[in-house]
Amino acid sequence: MRAVTRPLSEFTDSVPDLNDVAADAGVLFVRGGAGVAGRGEAARIDADDAAAFLASIGHDAPDDAPAPVAMGAVPFRPRSTAELLVSSVTVTKRDGQVWATAIDGADVSAALAPSPEPTPQAPSWTISGDVDVDRYLDAVTAARDAVRAAELTKAVIARPIRVQASEPVSVHAVLRRLKATFSSSYRFSIDGFIGASPELLVEVDGATVRSHPLAGTTPRTGDVDNAARLAAALQASAKNQIEHRVVIDDVHDRLLPHVSYLDWEPEPSIVTVANVQHLGTRMEGMLSQPTPSVVELVRLLCPTPALGGHPRDAAIELIERVEGFERGRYGGAVGWVDARGDGQWAVAIRCAEFSADRCSARLVAGGGIVADSEPRAELAETQAKFQAMLSALIRP
Repeated sequence: MRAVTRPLSEFTDSVPDLNDVAADAGVLFVRGGAGVAGRGEAARIDADDAAAFLASIGHDAPDDAPAPVAMGAVPFRPRSTAELLVSSVTVTKRDGQVWATAIDGADVSAALAPSPEPTPQAPSWTISGDVDVDRYLDAVTAARDAVRAAELTKAVIARPIRVQASEPVSVHAVLRRLKATFSSSYRFSIDGFIGASPELLVEVDGATVRSHPLAGTTPRTGDVDNAARLAAALQASAKNQIEHRVVIDDVHDRLLPHVSYLDWEPEPSIVTVANVQHLGTRMEGMLSQPTPSVVELVRLLCPTPALGGHPRDAAIELIERVEGFERGRYGGAVGWVDARGDGQWAVAIRCAEFSADRCSARLVAGGGIVADSEPRAELAETQAKFQAMLSALIRP
C-alpha cells in the first residue's frame, strides 16, 4: 500500500468544508477549523494495530505533511474489538494548511467532486424510549444505593431513546447543523455514528499528551444572567464537585505512569456548549520514552469515570446489570490515529447511531450518580443532554 500527500491546492482551487467532504457517506472528525475528513475505503484495520499498519504504508510527502490516518470508534466496554477505517482519499486541515492524501493512486479530484446540496425535508417524526423511564429511575436508585453502601464511589447511568423519521435523514444536513451550533465541540461522522462531543478524552501530539475531562452538568439557557447563576451553582455544588473529582483523579492516575510530568488546572472551569454547561479540567503532560500511541492511551482511559464510574469494573458490572440495554459505541471514544501514533479522541457522547436506511437513530444520554443524586433530577439532566442531537435531527 502506498500513500501520496500533497497540498490540496495541487488538485483544486477551492478549499472545501470538511463537512462537505464527508457529506452523507464519508468520515469526519473536526473541531473548529481543524480536522480530517475522508471518502472511499482503502482498508479496515484492528484499532490496536492501526499505528503500526499506517507506519508500514509507503508515504510520498513533503516533510511537513500529515501522516496517513485511520478513523473510527472504540466501544464503551473495555477490551472490546474495534475497527478503524483508512479512507481512499483524506483531506486534513491543520495550522492553516490543507492537505490531500491518496491511497494507491485514488483520484483526489473525483473523490472531492462536490456532493449534491442537502434538500430541505419535512418528514414526520416519532420519539420513543428504548428503555422504560421507570426502569431508568430504578437504575439510578440502584446506583445511588450502591454508592451510599460504599460499594462504589460513582456510577454513570444512561438511557436510550429512538427517533424515527418517515423518510431517510440527510447526514450531510445534520453535520452542517452541528457545525452551526456546536463548532467548538469535536464533531464526527463514522459508519453511521454521528455526534458533537464537548469532551477530549486524549490527544497525542509528538511527546505532548492532553486531556480535558468533563463531569458535572447544568442547563444553559438564552438568558445570560440565569446561565451565570446556574454556572455559579454548578461550581458550588458538592455533588457535582465530587463527581468531577472522581474523574480527574482517575485520568491523572492512569496517565501518570506514562508521563515525565503532568499538569492540570487547580480548580475546574465552566465549559459551555449550546445547551448545557459542564465542569472541566484541562490536563497536559510530556510522555515518557518510548511514547505510547494515542490508541494505547484510549484503551487505558476508556471508559473514564465520566461515562462508567469508579471503581471501573464494579461500576460496569452494575451498569450492565441495571440499565437494560447494550451501550455499544456510546460512552466509548471516537477519533483518529496516524502513522506516528499521534491523534485526537473524544468521548463518544452527544451522538446518534443511524440505521442502515437512515430512517431511525438511537440517542443515549446519562449522568454520574453519587450519594446525593436524585432520580428525577438525573432524568431532567438526560433530557437536557438529548437536545444537542435532537435539535440537529428533527426538522418538522
